[in-house]
Order: sequence, then structure tokens, then C-alpha cells
Amino acid sequence: MTGAEAVRVLLVDDQPLIRSALRVLIAEASDLAVAGEAGSGEEAVRLAGETRPDVVVMDIRMPGMDGIEATRRITGRPDSPRVLVLTTFDDDEYVYGALRAGASGFVVKDMALDDILGAIRIVADGEALIAPRVTRLLIEHFLEEPAAAPKRARALPAVTDREREVLTLIGRGRSNSEIAADLHITVATVKAHVARLLTKLDARDRVQLVIIAYEAGLVSA
Repeated sequence: MTGAEAVRVLLVDDQPLIRSALRVLIAEASDLAVAGEAGSGEEAVRLAGETRPDVVVMDIRMPGMDGIEATRRITGRPDSPRVLVLTTFDDDEYVYGALRAGASGFVVKDMALDDILGAIRIVADGEALIAPRVTRLLIEHFLEEPAAAPKRARALPAVTDREREVLTLIGRGRSNSEIAADLHITVATVKAHVARLLTKLDARDRVQLVIIAYEAGLVSA
């Protein structure tokens, strides 16, 4: 993304009123644009391929294909968009399922609409929007399923000392701006470190970096 580009958003919800409210709000934001709307998981998967959005705002509970399966299919494609899960159900299992399916964040519909727009921007900027409680839950579930864990050397030999510091802070749920303040470096430098970590560790996204930080013993559950 560059400063001149609007973040293109695909809205997915089986309730037209929800989509309408978000569409109107996004239309008023100069840095966001609606790429399309879908009322079902099947339609979301199709439109994500056709419109190539930057972010998909995804409802969890929909008739037919639910948001978790739609997220799994969308994020399984090359150069997939980021997915921000939007639901009325603040339920641990839904959060876990969505994140494991490849979602980058999770917000509930009773949040202020402006906060939802803020969440879209955070996810579009390459960060994960995960509360510490959700991070702990994700790690607990992940550690219970060793067969699903990525194969990583605990010593992380390819990672530099500075990258290890950044990875540790990612594992603690710190944002790029918070990491920059903690390490007295710029946000741009943090982003560069994160990009290198994703490449070196063959991680799909920031959620996987959190898991790797726990696997490597950099952060305790």
C-alpha cells in the first residue's frame, strides 16, 4: 500500500443493514473504498477472486458456507487479502477457528463503527488485531495440536539478535508502533524487520509469528 492508494474493502455479511452501514461509513473515508459486497460465504469467495480487495470484512455466521470456511478458502490463495472477522458472537471457539483459518483480526459488531474502520486500517497495514486473551487461547489450542505446528528450530539460527527482539515483542502482542517505541527505532524499521521475519521463518502472517515466538521459547504461555 502507498499513501495515495485507498484500501479496497470487500464487505461480507448476510444482513444488508450491516453492509449498508459500513458502506456509508467507508464512503466517507478518503483512505478506504468498497470493492464489493457479498451476502454469503460462497459469494465472498467468488468476489474475493474477482475484485482482489486488500481487506475482507467477514461475518462468521451465515447460511451455507460460514465465514470460517470462506476465510480458509480466500486466504489459501496466492496473494490473498487480509481478513477481518466481524461477528456478534464474542465466543472463544469462533475466534480460534477464524484465526486458524487465516484471519488477521477479530472484532464484534457492537463496536463503534469508527473503531471498525480503525481495525480495517490496522489489518490493511499488515498488523494483526488480536486481544491478548485471544492470543493466549490461540497458543493453548496450537500447543495441544503438535502435528499442526510448523517445523521450526527452537534456536532460530537465521534470525538476528534484533529480529529476535522484534519477534519476542510480536509474541507479546505488541503493535509495530509499540515495538518501535520499545526498541527506540522507527516504525518503518520495525516493518522491515517483520517482513524479513516472515520471509526467513516462512510464516504466512503475524499470527504465525506469534506462534513461532512461543515455539521458540521467546514468550511463555
